[in-house]
Amino acid sequence: MKEFFMTEALKEAKKAFELGEIPIGAVIVKDEEIIARGHNLREITKDPTAHAEIMAIRRASEALGGWRLTNCDLYVTIEPCPMCAGAIMMSRISRLFIGSMDPKGGAAGSLYNIVNDDRLNHKAEIIYDVLSNECSSIMKEFFKKLRKK
Repeated sequence: MKEFFMTEALKEAKKAFELGEIPIGAVIVKDEEIIARGHNLREITKDPTAHAEIMAIRRASEALGGWRLTNCDLYVTIEPCPMCAGAIMMSRISRLFIGSMDPKGGAAGSLYNIVNDDRLNHKAEIIYDVLSNECSSIMKEFFKKLRKK
């Protein structure tokens, strides 16, 4: 199932790619059903918080009628940044599935591990490298295309 849900997150990343946004996608799953989707929209919205994870968390909170996303899983194509890792922790997401790591800005194991910091009041289980090649490939393709411009 994890590959199926990460494939859905990749579909969101492709939407971002087509819009000229950094191609990161996310889906939130509860009881084996997708309840929210998101992809990067920073450039279009002119909003620095419009990351895929934040968009999905906002939509999941609306769908469930509250901010606590306990018993929800977040699938994201690229390791979350510090802001998104904080939002994951604050929203009480239970499990985080990561496609590919971000050694330059990741906060779920690369530079920091906000999602599993014992000093904070919530920790999420992290499952790494779900469709890693596919998730990193779309990023490489995006930046290769950007450099050509």
